[in-house]
Amino acid sequence: MAYEVAAPKYVRLAQTLQGRIEDGTYPPGTLVPSENQLVQAFGMSRPTVVRALDLLKRDGWLESRQGYGTIVRGRPEVVEQKDQRGREALDRDESAASGRLVHVGEVPVPPRVASILGVPKRAKVLVRRLLVEDEGEAVELASSYFPAELAKGTDLADSAPLQESLRDHVESRKRVRFDHVTERVSARLPSKEEAELLGLVKGEPVLSVLVVACDVSGRALQVTDVLLPADRQELEDTYRLG
Repeated sequence: MAYEVAAPKYVRLAQTLQGRIEDGTYPPGTLVPSENQLVQAFGMSRPTVVRALDLLKRDGWLESRQGYGTIVRGRPEVVEQKDQRGREALDRDESAASGRLVHVGEVPVPPRVASILGVPKRAKVLVRRLLVEDEGEAVELASSYFPAELAKGTDLADSAPLQESLRDHVESRKRVRFDHVTERVSARLPSKEEAELLGLVKGEPVLSVLVVACDVSGRALQVTDVLLPADRQELEDTYRLG
């Protein structure tokens, strides 16, 4: 995926509509123009308009209400979490991390990472795999994947630890901006290599936190698979009812 080319039409339209929400042209609680009005106003096809609206709905800027229309919600609220593995993985300074890089280079893209990054299933992507240790014990294995085109012009392929976070490095070198993160938590069995690095016995599961870092348009810039020994983890959250 090339990052120096213009964004797709539906993404540019979504950015324009988002700008109008932020500047008050479309205040929260009001209806956005209809699909027909947007088609005429921007000279774009209906499928393009629909995709742009769907993108804004997915990211929380708009909301569809049956029998009423599409409502402006405004800037989505950022929910603070007690345990933000995604932010930690993005903001970690490799040179100061307690651990070591165990692999840097191009690898065949894992199937679920391919769909997120929008690259062909047989493509190769750059990975930086960091093993985090605590008093000599492996506690986390973080594999960060980047599209090959995004890695060009950066030091991501350098086997030495970066003197800054992956996020800061990519933003400064590629002139992109990380806007939000989605985390997907699941349990699975590790591969043989993953189990050896984490010091796990055969059949011992891991907790996988798949961290998807996107720009403001929702385009994935980085995917990090954070693996944690399942028997050493406890997830806790507190929230209001009603």
